[in-house]
Amino acid sequence: MADNSSLPAPQRILLVTGLSGAGKSTALQVLEDIGWEAIDNFPIRLLGGLMAGDMPSGPLAIGFDSRTRGFVPREIIELCKQLSARPDLELTTMFIDCASSEIERRYNETRRPHPMARGRPVLDGIKAERELLEPLRRWAEIVVDTSDFATNQLQQVVRETFADSTEREMTVTVSSFGFARGTPPLADLMFDMRFLDNPHWVEELREKTGLDRAVGEHIAADPAFAPAFARIADLLRELLPHYAAQGRSYLNIAFGCTGGRHRSVYSAERAAEVLREAGFSPTVIHRNLGSRPAVPLERR
Repeated sequence: MADNSSLPAPQRILLVTGLSGAGKSTALQVLEDIGWEAIDNFPIRLLGGLMAGDMPSGPLAIGFDSRTRGFVPREIIELCKQLSARPDLELTTMFIDCASSEIERRYNETRRPHPMARGRPVLDGIKAERELLEPLRRWAEIVVDTSDFATNQLQQVVRETFADSTEREMTVTVSSFGFARGTPPLADLMFDMRFLDNPHWVEELREKTGLDRAVGEHIAADPAFAPAFARIADLLRELLPHYAAQGRSYLNIAFGCTGGRHRSVYSAERAAEVLREAGFSPTVIHRNLGSRPAVPLERR
């Protein structure tokens, strides 16, 4: 008996198709996020040639639908049967379905033309496309109906079905910044710490930063800090598992003060400690830590 233990694992290929407006593009975006190579609207007649050439080292997702050149469902099925017989390929097909009334609503909301309507009502185009794609729907191994899905629900289904067990955890960044030097553009959660007593106005603390013990003790001694930060910590512990469950790849948490050197830095460091204790591994960035103390900024 031949020993196949040394043979490379088959190349994973996922064909993603379905009704226009059902969610194919969303599914491909999620697959790309979790490490798949994704190609949309690939000319399906070239599929055999693609499989004969240099393949990516990781799994490959290929999207196609009625708009794709050379789209003939029965020919596609026959080609895929031939490819499925190859021992070096692991071919799967996923069909994204949706109720006609829901697709009609989506197209009417976005005012996009349906690819098969051709000047007719949207519903006529949907019906024509459904008839054309029916053989592929029957043949697909995986059918996902998005009629009652919000976008994040489809994302979650795709992740649960295709994510590798070694998929990396949500990347959490905790940053500090100075409002006087501009707000960060990518903050998902932002906390304004300017309600605290400002160490800038204490002569011996002005040249120090929130990383220095004396500054931290000054901020922590403010009666407003402890109760406010306790609520912030509870909020972070509550929210981050929910963000992770929704499939977020990145989460940016920002703490701001006037100059970005004292209160925001100390608060960001404390928040990072809270998140580490909760099982996360945050990256901490202090955007304005190297900025020199500036009296005009602090007066703003």
